[in-house]
Amino acid sequence: MLRQMEGSQAVAETVACCRPEVIGAYPISPQTHIVETLSALTKSGRLAPCEFVNVESEFAAMSVAIGASAAGARTYTATASQGLLYMVEALYNASGLGLPIVMTVANRAIGAPINIWNDHSDAMSQRDSGWIQLYAETNQEAADLHIQAFKIAEEVSLPVMVCMDGFILTHAYERVDLPSQEQVDAFLPPYVPRQMLDPAEPVSIGAMVGPEAFTEVRYLAHARQMQALKLIPQVAADFKRAFRRESGGLIRPYRTEDAETIIVALGSVLGTIKDVIDEQRESGVKIGVLGITSFRPFPLDAMRQALGHARRVVVLEKALAVGIGGIVSANVRMALSGIHLDGHTVVAGLGGRPITKASLHRLFADAIAGRVGPLTFLDLNRELIERELRRAAQTRRSGPSAENMLRDLALGEVR
Repeated sequence: MLRQMEGSQAVAETVACCRPEVIGAYPISPQTHIVETLSALTKSGRLAPCEFVNVESEFAAMSVAIGASAAGARTYTATASQGLLYMVEALYNASGLGLPIVMTVANRAIGAPINIWNDHSDAMSQRDSGWIQLYAETNQEAADLHIQAFKIAEEVSLPVMVCMDGFILTHAYERVDLPSQEQVDAFLPPYVPRQMLDPAEPVSIGAMVGPEAFTEVRYLAHARQMQALKLIPQVAADFKRAFRRESGGLIRPYRTEDAETIIVALGSVLGTIKDVIDEQRESGVKIGVLGITSFRPFPLDAMRQALGHARRVVVLEKALAVGIGGIVSANVRMALSGIHLDGHTVVAGLGGRPITKASLHRLFADAIAGRVGPLTFLDLNRELIERELRRAAQTRRSGPSAENMLRDLALGEVR
């Protein structure tokens, strides 16, 4: 059913159709509207049977999810930014125990300084926690990915993050084709856990494991991710047959067949990039874009096949590995090992900075002309940076950098 609605509400309505039995919830912007809607659906009786647990923190939300999943319940939660970081210990427990929890991450920058706007720093910080990570380009895909996430999680017995850009998607009103309960029931079977705590058959999970078996335990987590690598495109194909639209999968190429330059990105910025690609194609530029849906497990072979014919690859990413540069691009380079082509990392959109068509046009033209280095920060205010570096060199008590730079901007001393 087509409805004009907020992204958060579309996700909540779709999650409800997946029939979660336990939801552990703690509100944090920009995911709050998701759990608010699910709370209302539970209270009204539309989502039943379901226990909605209001908890005192994000750590508690994941702890509830772990306990519920271990007891055999289909389980869901949502978070963002600092909330995801507060969960970290429990995140590793969830994946280490092989519990098929599904969680929405409404991507938001990590402080300090405090910033509530979108980038991918939060989920990227947990890329090695053992969770599958799926990234949505649109609100339609965000909703669709949750249906697929429950199926993938429960088949391989691993938790799944569905990442959607905070505010850009969560608070945007778009037309979304909501599935019916009958459609979801036909696609997603009732949950049959692979492991379950049962008083009739007592067993411990997560108990001490020494050096004699710990490597093997960790390898099994990796093996499950490799199983997911094969399963994700199969589930996407099944979804397309059932719902008659493409969604999910590992990667999504756009106009890449004859492209000499291919942009790699994930999340909602793909829409803007596609518009720029179309405009440049009209001018005869052979350029395309490759969207990544599955960041974990990372599709090395699929990336290599999609990018191997290009002359240059530009990875546009909304997170920064401080001290080295790119996060996504490091994985892309691994996929392209042994293939000689120009590779560029472009960090953009940190803390919600707009990624405009004009900036992308300039960036792509510079990359094609060989004017982009290995690591570039899109629209970086170098004058502002240099002023703060000079201040720090002149006096030891130079003060907090973020506040200094904001004051410089307010006074109009830099542009």
